[in-house]
Amino acid sequence: MSIRIITDSASDINKEEAKALGIEIISMEINIADNVYLDGDNITREDFYNKLENVKALPKTSQINPYRFSEVFDRVIENKDQAIVILLSSKLSGTYQNAKMLEKQYDNKIYVLDSLNAALGEKLLVLYALELISQNKNFEEIISILEEEKKNITFTARLDTLKYLRMGGRISALVSFFGETLNIKPIIGIVDGEVKMIGKGRGTQNSNKIITKMVVESGGIDETKPYGMVYSGNDASMVESYFENNKSALGIEEGINIYQLGCTIGTHIGPNGIGIAYFKK
Repeated sequence: MSIRIITDSASDINKEEAKALGIEIISMEINIADNVYLDGDNITREDFYNKLENVKALPKTSQINPYRFSEVFDRVIENKDQAIVILLSSKLSGTYQNAKMLEKQYDNKIYVLDSLNAALGEKLLVLYALELISQNKNFEEIISILEEEKKNITFTARLDTLKYLRMGGRISALVSFFGETLNIKPIIGIVDGEVKMIGKGRGTQNSNKIITKMVVESGGIDETKPYGMVYSGNDASMVESYFENNKSALGIEEGINIYQLGCTIGTHIGPNGIGIAYFKK
């Protein structure tokens, strides 16, 4: 009997990476201009950002329904395995509840875990779960550790534009106008499972400094666990530049893994944003 990890595409793990890691991804549906796509199946992140720049209404993701979960869970049981299912925050989607309602049907062989995160924050929990499996921890031990350690994940991102917050109704058109005029760059974080604005800076350099300050004040990055940076859009140069200019202040001795932000959080950030996620020390 082996322990398997299952997650949703909101974790920003693509199919190729999932295959290499030995995990299973269940794709979320994305509605863009009345066209429905399966995240990572019939739309790439590059295509998503190209479409995002031209939309008149924000794309919407649909929760994964119980039937799709049951198909995956049934295969786990048929193989006589156990599975830990790490999902997008319950405060951002009904996906977690849809999976959780099935849990009792599988005789403690399936455990559905609310990551209280998304994107790279969710992905880090998946990667950490794989590390714990490699350390030969048992099913119950891994669950206990993940439930505790998920509280220490921090995900912070700097937006390049207020446009998508305005389109999503999170700020007014007037606030957006003055913000763009003053070159305000919002800083968002996932706080208690929800996306919230946690700061703002005037201009890219100032807002980048605020992100670094937030990392330091949080207690810093636990380099013994997975961590990384993300960029939204199709150009990684901004996040690469940020890391080179801030790695000393961040306390990172070597390089850092950089990932492209997926559709779920990318919808609210828009292109040219950067973010960092880590377990706090």
